[in-house]
Amino acid sequence: MESSVSMKDYGQVITKLINKESLTKSVSKEMFMEILTDKQTAMQQGAFLAALSAKGATPEEVAGSFEAIYEVDTLKVDPVTEFPVVDNCGTGMDTFKTFNISTIASIIAAAAGIPMAKHGSRALTSVCGTIDVLEALGIDMNSSVDVVKESIEKAGIGIFNGMSPEVHPMALGRILSQISFGSVLNISASLANPALPKYGVRGVYSKEMLDFIPQLMGEIGYQRALVVYGEVGDQCMDEASTLGTTYIAELKEDKTVENYSFNPQDMGITPGIVDEIRTFDSVEESALCIIRLLNGKETRSREDIVALNAGLILYLRDKASSIREGYELSRELIHNGKAWDKLKSWVKYQNRDGIQGMATLEKLAEKVL
Repeated sequence: MESSVSMKDYGQVITKLINKESLTKSVSKEMFMEILTDKQTAMQQGAFLAALSAKGATPEEVAGSFEAIYEVDTLKVDPVTEFPVVDNCGTGMDTFKTFNISTIASIIAAAAGIPMAKHGSRALTSVCGTIDVLEALGIDMNSSVDVVKESIEKAGIGIFNGMSPEVHPMALGRILSQISFGSVLNISASLANPALPKYGVRGVYSKEMLDFIPQLMGEIGYQRALVVYGEVGDQCMDEASTLGTTYIAELKEDKTVENYSFNPQDMGITPGIVDEIRTFDSVEESALCIIRLLNGKETRSREDIVALNAGLILYLRDKASSIREGYELSRELIHNGKAWDKLKSWVKYQNRDGIQGMATLEKLAEKVL
C-alpha cells in the first residue's frame, strides 16, 4: 500500500517541527501512522522523531502518537481480576539514572494484593531497562499477551514487553530498537498497555509534564493516577525521590488534578545516599540487587526509595490512607517475605517454561542468599 503522505509533505511537517511549530493531534497521529506502517524512509522517520523531541512534544502530539500505537500496533487483553489492574513505570530520559526502582515497587504492590499490569521496554537511555532485568531473573520476555494475562490473573502481576512483536506486532519494537535517544515514544508507547489500566503511577522527566500528563491519562481512560517527578540536586528522576523534593500531580476520579510535593523527611525517611541510588554497571548486578532487596538484605537507602515508590501504589489503590503509611506497609512486605514470594510466583506463571524460569532465579539467588 502506498503512503497517503508524500515524502515532500512529510518533510514539510518535519520542517515545521524544526521551526518550533506544534502539530494538531490528528496530524501527529497521521505522522505516526506513517512510521508504524513503515511508509516513510528510515531517514524521514528518524528526522521526525528527533525534530519532535528537540521541540518538545505537546499534549496533542503525545495523544496523537498514543492513538496511532494503540489502534494499529497493540494486541489487547482484558485480565479477569478481583480489583482493577494498575500500571507503574517511568518515561526514562531523566538525568539521574537509578537502579530498577519501579520494577521492584510493582512486585511489592502485587504482594499487597494489587494486580499489576506493567508495560516496559529494554534500556534505551540507561544500562538496564525493566525488561532486561526481569529477563535475567527468569521471567519470559517473549511470551504472548495471553501468557501475560494469565500471569496477572494467577500471580497478580505481569509485564508486556513493549519491544516484542508478541505485544506490538507491527512496528514498535523495530522503532525502539533503532533509536538510542529519548523521544515522545517514551511517553506514548509506555501508555499503550494491552490491558489499558484504569489506575497508574507514571514517572516523568520534567516538571512541565506534570501540567498535562494527568489530563492525557484521563482522556485515554485512567480513572485515578499519580504523575511523579523527583529531584536530586540539580538533576531529576522519574520516580519519587529520597534525595530531594518529590512533586506529584494526582488525577482524581472526578477528573480534577491536585498538585503537591514532599521531602523524604516528611515521610519519616532519612535522605538517601546518592551513590547507592544510582544504576548498576550490568544487568546481573541489577538483578542481584532486586533479590537482595526483596529479602531485606539491601542497604537502607535502596530499601527506602523502593518502599516509598511502592507506597505510592498502595496509596493510589487505598491499601494505605497516605503515602507515608504506604511506605511503612511496603517495608513490612519486604521483611515478612511476601514480596520475595511474589517474585517467585511471577517467574512461575509468566513463562512458557516455568521450571526453567525458576532454575534461572534460584541460580542467581544462590550468589547472594
